[in-house]
Amino acid sequence: MGENRTKVNIGKAAIFDLDGTLLDSMGVWEEIDQRFFARRNIPMPDDYASAVASMQTGAIARYTIDRFHLDERPEDLVEEWNEDALLLYATAVQPKPHALDYLQALKASGAALAVATSLPPRLRQAALKHAGMTDCFDQVCSVDDAKSVGKEEPEIYLLASRMLEVAPDHCTVFEDLLVAIDSAKRAGMKVWAMYDQSSANDWDAIRSEADGAITDFAQAPAIL
Repeated sequence: MGENRTKVNIGKAAIFDLDGTLLDSMGVWEEIDQRFFARRNIPMPDDYASAVASMQTGAIARYTIDRFHLDERPEDLVEEWNEDALLLYATAVQPKPHALDYLQALKASGAALAVATSLPPRLRQAALKHAGMTDCFDQVCSVDDAKSVGKEEPEIYLLASRMLEVAPDHCTVFEDLLVAIDSAKRAGMKVWAMYDQSSANDWDAIRSEADGAITDFAQAPAIL
């Protein structure tokens, strides 16, 4: 293969979500909840995870204190959860199948690479280091950097595009959540969906919305 053949993605960019896309992290937050309740000898209710799923961390702490009549401060609960999360992201979270191979192949093909995540810096740094992905990316940004409410809005993807200096229509986003896929499409980008068990109920809708859908990065496009 000649040099031109190997540099097929010069001038193009790939933007990756972390949780559920590059990282198989679904079990982390379940483990954090289980540890929290076990430390207090409280049986973990079946409806707890779904009850707090859409809340911000501070609100979850207040809800938990009220529901279980805990004589604790919300900020202490948040700190406990953060410490558990840091440990698990740094030691237990694994990449999705062939994720690292795919990142390295894209980089070799001339593509610019970015992370666009909701994870706070401490967790994303720990996760990327543990997964061996730290050196793969040209830029890393979060919803906080985009001053955005979250992935319900396209701002984070547009920020990544500006940071990489690649126009949105030359960017391909990899995501696992339906709401995020919709936002990336509204940003004018191509989107490939990665299957994650947490979004299993949305998989049909995800596949119809995305430009392509995969369950393993061995199936991801060589040419963006």
